[in-house]
Amino acid sequence: MRSYQLDKLGSIDGIVLRERDEPKPGPTEILVRVHAASLNKRDSFILAGTYPLPAKRGVVPLSDGAGEVVAAGDAVTRFKVGDRVAGCYFARWRDGKVQRDIIDQLGCTLDGMLTEHALLDEQWAVKVPTHLTWEEAATLTCAGVTAWNSLLGPEPVVAGQTVLTLGTGGVSLFALQFAKLFGCRVISLTSSDAKFEKLRALGADHVLNYAVTPEWGQAVRDLTGGEGVDRVVETFGPDTIEQSMRASALHGQIVLLITRSPGKSAIEISGGAWASSMTTIRRVFVGSRASFEAMNRAIAASRLRPVMDRIFTFEEAREAFHYFMQGQLFGKVVVKGATA
Repeated sequence: MRSYQLDKLGSIDGIVLRERDEPKPGPTEILVRVHAASLNKRDSFILAGTYPLPAKRGVVPLSDGAGEVVAAGDAVTRFKVGDRVAGCYFARWRDGKVQRDIIDQLGCTLDGMLTEHALLDEQWAVKVPTHLTWEEAATLTCAGVTAWNSLLGPEPVVAGQTVLTLGTGGVSLFALQFAKLFGCRVISLTSSDAKFEKLRALGADHVLNYAVTPEWGQAVRDLTGGEGVDRVVETFGPDTIEQSMRASALHGQIVLLITRSPGKSAIEISGGAWASSMTTIRRVFVGSRASFEAMNRAIAASRLRPVMDRIFTFEEAREAFHYFMQGQLFGKVVVKGATA
């Protein structure tokens, strides 16, 4: 079988297509024919060598992928041949709070989904909604679960509250879709006028161009009658945290996903912004298998469909990385499986 592996950090050229023996499942393992995989921001960090969790040498990239179970070990009880599944980002995190001894991740310390066949322990996977295409199902593992936990977390948003999303990457668009599903008002930010109508079509109640209005925190407050937003899904981090704080309601919550950027290595908030608010900042790092399964139930019930920007063939995987790393996306970048 063919698998991509990360042979060298620092360049897309380090992602190499290799021939490997097709694995055979052990007693509690499933063999998955991968029909599609998708990219996330952390995959570019792993490639650059800046991800905080060191990658296994020669690891198969990508945490996100979906496929069909084609073989199962004798002791497997959670799946059967023919089931549609996706792998979990944190393979060993089943429920509750994440702990340091269960931080293994697909596509980093464990082989990921950019391969013809993936071998997973049955505890490392979930079933995916049947109404989704393979490409759509492949977008859920990281961005979907991250957005889900950004809104539901310890203090779930409730109908009638206001959510702020930044940009048009996978997490932001999932957050927009989920927020509308929960009955929230959504304000979305983009730097592209061309994306205004796309965001409105997804359900955004208001769209602001942050390139035109760099002090957008006040503009967001103006849209909320001076109250601010109840939840900020903060996908940019150091570059925007000050404005996110200024946009937040008195007892709002900022869900912080990114803690550094090319220009800044620290989160900095002015005293003035801190003094004017009781806003809480909460870190989110994807989520557990239980969160993934809860999200999938909601997606299935609502018939929600993920937003995809572009789909590449299996042979174009390195081109997919290059395209993804250019930014300016509207949704997820997907790589079709070799056997799809």
